[in-house]
Amino acid sequence: MSTRRPITFLLLVALSCGTPLSAQDARELSAQVDVLFSDVYGAESPGAAVLVVSEGEVVHRRGYGSANLEHGIPITPETVFDIASVSKQFAGMAIAVLVEDSVIGLDDDIRDYIPEVPNFGVTITVRHLVHHMSGIRDWPSTLAVAGWQMDDVISFEQILHMVWTQRELNFVPGEEYSYSNTGYNLLAELVQRVTGQSFREWTEQHIFAPLGMEHTHFQDDHTELVPNRAAAYGFDEGVYSNIGNGLTALGSSSLFTTIDDLGAWLLNFDDHRVGGTAVIERMRTRGVLNSGREISYAYGLNVRGYRGRNTVSHGGSWAGFRTFLLHFPEERFGVVVLANDARMAAGRRAHQIADIYLGDRLTPQPAAASNWALLPKVDVPDEMLEQYVGTYRLGPGWLVTFTRDGDSLLVQATAEPQFHTRAISLSEFYVPAYGAAMRFRRDSTGAVTHLTYRDIIAGRVELRPPTAEELPQYEGSYVSEELQTAYEVVPRDGELVMRHPRHGDIALIPLLEDEFRGEAWFLRSVRFHRNGEGEVTALSVSHRRSRNLRFERTDRPGQ
Repeated sequence: MSTRRPITFLLLVALSCGTPLSAQDARELSAQVDVLFSDVYGAESPGAAVLVVSEGEVVHRRGYGSANLEHGIPITPETVFDIASVSKQFAGMAIAVLVEDSVIGLDDDIRDYIPEVPNFGVTITVRHLVHHMSGIRDWPSTLAVAGWQMDDVISFEQILHMVWTQRELNFVPGEEYSYSNTGYNLLAELVQRVTGQSFREWTEQHIFAPLGMEHTHFQDDHTELVPNRAAAYGFDEGVYSNIGNGLTALGSSSLFTTIDDLGAWLLNFDDHRVGGTAVIERMRTRGVLNSGREISYAYGLNVRGYRGRNTVSHGGSWAGFRTFLLHFPEERFGVVVLANDARMAAGRRAHQIADIYLGDRLTPQPAAASNWALLPKVDVPDEMLEQYVGTYRLGPGWLVTFTRDGDSLLVQATAEPQFHTRAISLSEFYVPAYGAAMRFRRDSTGAVTHLTYRDIIAGRVELRPPTAEELPQYEGSYVSEELQTAYEVVPRDGELVMRHPRHGDIALIPLLEDEFRGEAWFLRSVRFHRNGEGEVTALSVSHRRSRNLRFERTDRPGQ
């Protein structure tokens, strides 16, 4: 084991164009970070731990707020946080190391190592899992549909069992990018199968110990005592509340660590002391879909840009923890923000800290999207505007409707307010509230059939939600063999309700013919299916990360 590298606060640091700052300037930069977090000072609220590294040294490390409100324990640089999905980059490094060592191949069939993964009739490779292109269902929404609460004890073994019983994929592997925590749990299991060590043991031996990360481990026992551990908090109507955390999702989450240890990890991005240059470069290699389109996701890292500079980053959100790690490779600069307050926008804070330290080395911030004067304006004929009016499906239970607003259009997505648009071409309308444009598309006959929004192709749909009189046809008992759970669907006071012994009554909001949106987050879309005689025989539940969970009706006439 190598000696733990010291974490020191240096006042004289080269931060701009290689010119060292005076001690006073270094203190002033640090003070600006203090101001940024001034709203979370004190023992009366949760807060965050923040660390900044630049040019191989730690230049800011501070705790703000309380690690435990009940005992008035402050957050310090030694406070241990669950960093949620920021954990994925460590699973990414494990895979990168095993690939570089020729222990596994990126295009190996995952079933060669984990035969319990069902045979879906298509090959799921290690590469598919690394880049979230596998089609494997995400466990949070899937287990929630099965009746789990997110503050239940959710073990690694239970997540894997969910995979063993999955009936179909969300999509053909490689066809789409869809973030899947489950995919990274399978990568952790892969590490265990090929090395003969537990994932916790392997990462300790090959990553944490060599980097001197003495207060870091993957939590594989939710009852384990962790010294200096921060509690997680929610906030509702002016009152803080404890949020339970019984999760052991190895690979995708459940890494417990400190900002000091993550400082050592960030510095390794620059000096490649552990893993070597080949592994670090592999970790920055983005995925490529079957279509040839490159995506931003690499090995547990998003490879993107910010204000004219390349970045690698990842955020995390679990229980009340909100975390973010941001690195600028060319600037040898990085930021860690670990918070125990569910309201904290950790990613925004990390980028604001980068603004403070990198200053004029970054390109100017783009003009605010709400500055209409800076956007081009195109006059669209009334007849063409009318052709765009209608509703389009962006995803499960996610519709967007356009209506006329004089010489332009208003847009409204499901469960959102209406927003103004501005025509920037005859077929493209910019939505300042979204920071993006929507472009209408036509078929060979000239009819407007769909629109594109970012990477989404949204087909046009006809609104025909069922009336109150039609609701009784959906009433019945629906069972999922895959999830080993059942729901009762009953009409109540002019609306439809899905009833579950753990979730209680969940109101369904009509969207389209035979399709509803549940008020619970995991019931994004509830679609009823009919047989050839028009009888309702089944329903399917879809979330954007777990699609077509099938429930068969068990009380149909004649059964």
